[in-house]
Amino acid sequence: MNTERDKNTARFLGAAFVFVFAASLLTGVLHASAVGSELFVGGDGISSVMLSIADNAALMRISILVELVNCVGIVVLASLLYVSLRKVNESLALVALGWWMVEAIVLVVSKLGGFALIPLSQEFVEAGAPSASAFQSLGSVLYYGVDRTGYDLHMLFFCLGALIWYALLFQGKLVPRFLSGWGLAAVFLVTIASVVKLADPSIELPIALYVPYIPFELFIGLWLIIRGFEPVQAEAVSAEMTLKQA
Repeated sequence: MNTERDKNTARFLGAAFVFVFAASLLTGVLHASAVGSELFVGGDGISSVMLSIADNAALMRISILVELVNCVGIVVLASLLYVSLRKVNESLALVALGWWMVEAIVLVVSKLGGFALIPLSQEFVEAGAPSASAFQSLGSVLYYGVDRTGYDLHMLFFCLGALIWYALLFQGKLVPRFLSGWGLAAVFLVTIASVVKLADPSIELPIALYVPYIPFELFIGLWLIIRGFEPVQAEAVSAEMTLKQA
């Protein structure tokens, strides 16, 4: 086994987890600041969103840019997880890789709606923010139909991949089982939230469904950077992979 290679893979994987955590958190803050309040779907709700976007166009652009960079991070993270966990079960790792690639693509497409909202919102303001106009109809499609629905859909693909990744981490024991078990349990709650949100976007879900996962990517990322893979298990799966290739 090339222990130095495994250590480097673990460090890169940890750094990717931390990067995606930081980028996702930053995007959420920037997006919330740019769109303002969105308590109501359609009607006055979308008018408020467009007024806020027009006032914070630069912030909206930065939010979209950070999200696109985050999509690259997701692809890198998925690739590193595949390299590490194909030793445990290559078929399942390939499925998880596919889910996260779809996640990244859906997230990129959803940002097209947000990007198109910027000039539309500016035109809406220049027109005097008319009520019950075509601006609101198109704005609702771009924001709720493309941007927000795309985001909710990307979360479902994220959950489908994450359930497999963390199950493989649990099976392969490359990290302590309390850590992979935490990831599995937390993602299960997020999966429930994602399915419910897609079924009925108007439902306000309790933040408790998301809280257990929020610090997980940061924690496992720092763990992998500092501690790396569990040595005995890393050696076992590497040896098994070598035998398969022989």
